[in-house]
Amino acid sequence: MDKRVVVTGMGVISPVGNNVADFWKNLLDGVCGIDFIKAFPTEDLPVKIAGEVKDFNPAEHGIEPAFARKQDKFTVYAVAAANEAMKQSGLNSSEDGNIDPFRLGVYVGSGIGGFTTQYRETEKMIKDGAKWISPLFIPTMISNIATGNVAIRNKACGPSLDIVTACATSTHAIGEAYRAIKHGYADAIIAGGSEAATIPLGIAGFANAKALSRAEDPKYASLPFNLNRGGFVMAEGAGMVVLEEYEHAKARGAQIFAEVVGYGNTNDAYHVTAPRPEGITQAKAIEMALKEAGYNDKDVLYINAHGTGTHLNDASETAAFKLAMGEENARKAHISSTKSMTGHMLGAAGAVEAIASILTLKNGIIPPTINLDTPDPECDLDYTPNKAVKADITLAISDSLGFGGHNGCVAFRKAE
Repeated sequence: MDKRVVVTGMGVISPVGNNVADFWKNLLDGVCGIDFIKAFPTEDLPVKIAGEVKDFNPAEHGIEPAFARKQDKFTVYAVAAANEAMKQSGLNSSEDGNIDPFRLGVYVGSGIGGFTTQYRETEKMIKDGAKWISPLFIPTMISNIATGNVAIRNKACGPSLDIVTACATSTHAIGEAYRAIKHGYADAIIAGGSEAATIPLGIAGFANAKALSRAEDPKYASLPFNLNRGGFVMAEGAGMVVLEEYEHAKARGAQIFAEVVGYGNTNDAYHVTAPRPEGITQAKAIEMALKEAGYNDKDVLYINAHGTGTHLNDASETAAFKLAMGEENARKAHISSTKSMTGHMLGAAGAVEAIASILTLKNGIIPPTINLDTPDPECDLDYTPNKAVKADITLAISDSLGFGGHNGCVAFRKAE
């Protein structure tokens, strides 16, 4: 028999807050975390803005200075967010703990992995030669190493995967973890994603692919569903959730934030970077999640849209919403893109946005799409412009679309 799966912990490192409470408050207040890049010189770069993580002190997140110094930022962010999520969940796999280590898993993904490490060591190889390459290069750069480090710290010996599907990565990580628990392979899984690709090579690569906004005002640069949009804004950070089998959580008296009730996963099979313009394959992922969630006309639905601020994404996603649930129901849905505030966190985006969806469901407040002053006529749904609104949500979904045509969608309800 299928198991029920609930969320018992959450953790966030983001451009608008380095814990769940600050992240949520800033989303509701419409705070924009995008600014001019401060981590490195940008004189020679075509884009000079990003959503950087600010005031991040690893020690405040239970991370030792030596570990933070040796690891790539994407791993440090992952461990920090996982520490918050596990502390909130109350799970402990030690000898006198409340979960069997072999029933605790880790599904943590990254779209790119240790990009800073790869950039630095490649530069050393070219300038100084092979003998100067760090012996830690490979186990710091590979994208699964965040998964490994989260598992080590939490004595999680159960199912373990590093999912890599570009900007859909952590939505798929949560969805696949949900299925693993639902079908009995684990009692709990730490699931999510982490990314730290805001480096000169990353900015140059995405900019030259014509994906990034060239806006000069960082506070008016990430413009989902806006007629003035011109591309996405790179961002960094991590998002983690602890998914747990319902009876296991209930037996130990855990706080339950939401129930995971649906998941969809499709591929556009169309183009390596552009989404399928008519939205049919994106719609199928959304439709699959909604069907599994038991969506009906009486539901009050919130959608945390992928909403990157690129012309093709926002138009095709709007079409996908209409195809997935019918135009009438799509027009009734409350939708927003929190990327208008965070920027695009790539492989971490799905998990961070799933957390925003869970908090929307729990608190009955829709975070806004800021700077939506000139709606695109092609994007004619309720995208919650500029200010948060109250709504008694019964079902929340978060969808993600990634290079390579990857589409993912996860659905949440209040646990009963």
